[in-house]
Amino acid sequence: MIALEKRWNILKPDAEKTLALQKALNINQALCGILVQRGITSFEEAKHFFRPQLTDLHSPWLMKDMEKAVNRIITAFNNKEKILVYGDYDVDGTTSVACMYQFIQSQHEAVDFYIPHRYREGYGVSKAGIDFAHEHNFTLIVSLDCGIKSTDLIAYAATLGIDFVVCDHHLPDDTLPPAVAILNAKQKDCPYPFKELCGCGVGYKLITALSERLGLPETTPHAYLDLVATAIAADIVDMVGENRILAFYGLKKANENPNNGIRALCELSALKTALRISNLVFMIAPRVNAAGRMDDARKAVQLFVAKTYAEAVDYARQLHSDNSDRKIADSSTTEEALALIRNNPEWVNSRSTVLYQSHWHKGVVGIVASRIIEHFYRPTIILTQSGEYAAGSARSVPGFNLYEAVHACKEHLLGYGGHFAAAGMTLEIDQVEAFRQKFETVVAATMPEELMTPEITIDAEITLSSITPVFYKILHQMEPFGPLNDRPVFISRNVVDTGFSKVVKEQHIRFVIKQNDTTITGIGFGLHEKFGFVSNKQPFDIVYKIEENEWQGNKTLQMMVIDIKPASA
Repeated sequence: MIALEKRWNILKPDAEKTLALQKALNINQALCGILVQRGITSFEEAKHFFRPQLTDLHSPWLMKDMEKAVNRIITAFNNKEKILVYGDYDVDGTTSVACMYQFIQSQHEAVDFYIPHRYREGYGVSKAGIDFAHEHNFTLIVSLDCGIKSTDLIAYAATLGIDFVVCDHHLPDDTLPPAVAILNAKQKDCPYPFKELCGCGVGYKLITALSERLGLPETTPHAYLDLVATAIAADIVDMVGENRILAFYGLKKANENPNNGIRALCELSALKTALRISNLVFMIAPRVNAAGRMDDARKAVQLFVAKTYAEAVDYARQLHSDNSDRKIADSSTTEEALALIRNNPEWVNSRSTVLYQSHWHKGVVGIVASRIIEHFYRPTIILTQSGEYAAGSARSVPGFNLYEAVHACKEHLLGYGGHFAAAGMTLEIDQVEAFRQKFETVVAATMPEELMTPEITIDAEITLSSITPVFYKILHQMEPFGPLNDRPVFISRNVVDTGFSKVVKEQHIRFVIKQNDTTITGIGFGLHEKFGFVSNKQPFDIVYKIEENEWQGNKTLQMMVIDIKPASA
């Protein structure tokens, strides 16, 4: 893999606000600057940030239609109606369903859950799901992480005598579905103050309101916090406000008293340290998603609702196996895709990538698109055969509106959907080449030159001597990290090699560097091609994150190096 050249964007905080905050908090100035950049400018705001409280969560009753949703579900309880909990096949959907199903089951016998099959039914509410509900005499469907765009299908359900309560977080269309209640803070007339909950977060709010109405202990919803945190991490929603509070306490529960499914996945993954958001993103989420990608996501819900640890382990093994299959398909498809590009000189220098092979697994095309961007940094679409058609997934680079580019090629498509950064589409197989050419033309005409080079956003410049246990302790308290509260990235200038840095495993650099009298170690994955900047004895600038490394019981701070350049290059 060729190390791509990157643009460095060093953020500059408001100097006056930074000094005022440093005076209030009495901590490192660079950390105060980062807090200011993230909207934290007073002692009180810092207190809420560093000491999140569940009591800071908004009342669920502020959400439009919450009263209607609670009333309809309690009516179903009282009338002994059959309730179907319906959710999508990804992490947010399956965790949402697991939470709601377990909660309703604790209060009401007649409940089941339904997860649509990714390939037979597709995303969101399906006709097959509604027909299942009708055939089995369900009169209420609670949909989670989907439903806001299912106007026709929810109208169809109403003709069969089935009501819908929709819990969703996707952007609503102008026409809303004819549901009994719609819980979605993104509705134009919804007064709920926090707009960025994931689907599982919306479900959690409904569980909180139901608990209040039923007179249950106020701690009742807390049983589901670790699943909510998993959904927040996997759905990559903004890690601010309520999401950060829920993730903070969800991680606490996951480490102290985890759901059987999370515990089983941690055991199978041989995790020895405390769970962090990064573990949920890179260890738990891929295994849960793999169920829907490679087989049937119903078993992901069965994992999370397992009554015993032994039962959870059985489902965890199945997910683990699906994930192994996914990795093999992902790796082989990525290798084939890279070979197709490299064997076609015209494609190597294109502004976009569109690749099609009929035998590629549908479950990994989105992942492969992201992998290709790591090598050829540009909007990428990976297509495979789906029935009689070509279908696939698109991924963008930051700053480029992928959905608009796909929309501009609609004459070649049978169907498409998505958002700024990702999209999906279906087309006739004989339209693939015409679509590739049109997409290339659109991207070449609309993508600014600077977006062709990856950008690293750097939060602060510090000296190596700043990296102390006290500094790291405060940094650690900024967790959980995620969008709008990412793990801080630092730059240190004019560092030099001690003579002990080296390339390891042919791909990576093991750094042992110094600045004045301070020496520190670090690892830079995939940076081997830049080793010349280190070994030539000249000063260089280094961009990194700070991590704690534990080896044989000893904890030390080390750099996770992102990039290096000759000093002040």
